Amino acid sequence: MHRRDFLQAGLGTVASLSALNATVYAAANEASLRVALIGCGWYGKTDLFHLIQVAPVEVVGLCDVDQQASDQAAALVAGRQPSGKRPPLYGDYRELLKKERPEVVLIGTPDHWHCLPMVAACKAGADVYVQKPVSYDVVEGQAMVAAARKYNRTVQVGLQRRSTHHLMEARDRFIRSGKLGKVAAIDIHSYYGPPRDFPDPEAAPAHLDWDMYVGPATWRDYSPGIHPRRWRACREFSNGQTGDLCVHLLDLIRFYFDLGWPKSISATGGIMMRSATSNINTHDTQTALFDFEDLHVVWNQRNWGENPEPDYPWGVTLYGDKGTLKLSVWQYHFYPHGGGQPEHAKALEERERYPEDTQHKETELFAAPATRAHMRNFLEARRERRLPIADIEQGHISSACCILANLSMELGRGLVWDAEHGRVKDDEEANARLARSYRGDWVHPLPSSV
Repeated sequence: MHRRDFLQAGLGTVASLSALNATVYAAANEASLRVALIGCGWYGKTDLFHLIQVAPVEVVGLCDVDQQASDQAAALVAGRQPSGKRPPLYGDYRELLKKERPEVVLIGTPDHWHCLPMVAACKAGADVYVQKPVSYDVVEGQAMVAAARKYNRTVQVGLQRRSTHHLMEARDRFIRSGKLGKVAAIDIHSYYGPPRDFPDPEAAPAHLDWDMYVGPATWRDYSPGIHPRRWRACREFSNGQTGDLCVHLLDLIRFYFDLGWPKSISATGGIMMRSATSNINTHDTQTALFDFEDLHVVWNQRNWGENPEPDYPWGVTLYGDKGTLKLSVWQYHFYPHGGGQPEHAKALEERERYPEDTQHKETELFAAPATRAHMRNFLEARRERRLPIADIEQGHISSACCILANLSMELGRGLVWDAEHGRVKDDEEANARLARSYRGDWVHPLPSSV
C-alpha cells in the first residue's frame, strides 16, 4: 500500500470510529427500546444479544414453540439486559404482539415462519429486524414489502454482509478504485459437505408444539434431527442452501454494483448424489445463472466430491480485466493480472472488546462485528425514519432471486422476470407457484391484503 493510500485509509478508520462513538453516545442517552424476539433458537438469540450490545434495550417478550428454547433464552437475557429482568414467554407471536406492544421485533424463526410474524409486527406498530431469506415464496416477500410501506415501518433484513468491514473495504480498494477493472462474470459457490440423514420420525416431546412449528407449511412429521438447527435440510421449511448461503453473497454483489432485478434466472440441479432412501429432500447440486445483462452471476452448489476452494468453501470470485478478487466472510484476496503483489485481509475481530461473544458459544465470531454494525444501521434508520442498508425491498429482491432459481430448477426451464408486475413473463405454471398453499386455517397474505 502506498503511503498516501495508507494515510487515507487511516483517516477513514478514525472517521469511522468517531461515527461509531457518536452512535454509541446517542444510544446511551435514549430510553430503553421495548424489544421482543420471535424465534429463540441459534440466530434469534445471537441477534438479540448483539442488539443489547449496541443499544439500551428492555426485552419485553420472548416467543418460541419450543418451551425449553424460550426458557433458556429468558435466563440468558436476564443475565445480559441492564434491568436483569426475566422477560415473559409466549408460544404464539400473536399473543405477544397484542399484550406487550413492542417497539422493535426481531424474527429468528425458520424461513417458512418469517412472513406472518413480520406482517403482524408491522400492523402492531413495531419496527422489525427479520432474518434472511425474507420469505419462503415470492408472494410472501411481496406482501412483506407492502406491509412495511403501508404501515411506515423500518424493516432491516439480516443480510449483514452489507455491513461487513472487510467486504466493504474490498469494495472500496478494488472495485470503486478501478483496480479490479471491468467485471462481467462473478462466481458464487458453496462446496460444503452433505447433511446427515434425519432419524426416523417419532412423537414430538412435550415441550415442543410441533403443529405450530410446522404452521402454514406442508406437514412433515417430527424427527429429533430436524429441530433444533437442521430444518434447512427440509424443503417444507426452507429453500435449501440456495436460500441460506447464495442469498448472502448474491445480495452482496447486488449491493456492490447497485443491481436491481436480473433480466432472467435459470438453474439446473437437484438431488443428484444422495441415496434414494435418504429423508433429506433439499437439493445437493445446483448451478444457477442470474443474468443482469452486462454482468453474469453464477451460483454453484455441490455438496459432494472434492472441494476445489479449500480457503473459500463458501465464497465469491469476481473476474475483472485487471485482476481477480476472492471474497468470503472470513477474508479476501486480490490477485492483479500481469504480476504484482497479491493483497489479503481477514475479517474484523472484536472478541477482546466484546468478551461476551465467546461466552455465548453459538456466536459466529466472524459475523459478530458485522451484525452489530447492521443493528446500529437499523437503529439509526429507525430513528431518522429512512430506509436501512438492507431494507425489506432489497432483502426481498435477493431472496426472491434465490427462490426463483429453485423454481427454475424444478420446472426445468429458465424464467424471465417482469419486475414491474412481479411476475414471470409468459409462464403461467411458474406464476401459479409464486405462492405456496398454506396448511389448515393459515391464510397466505397478499400485497393487496396486508
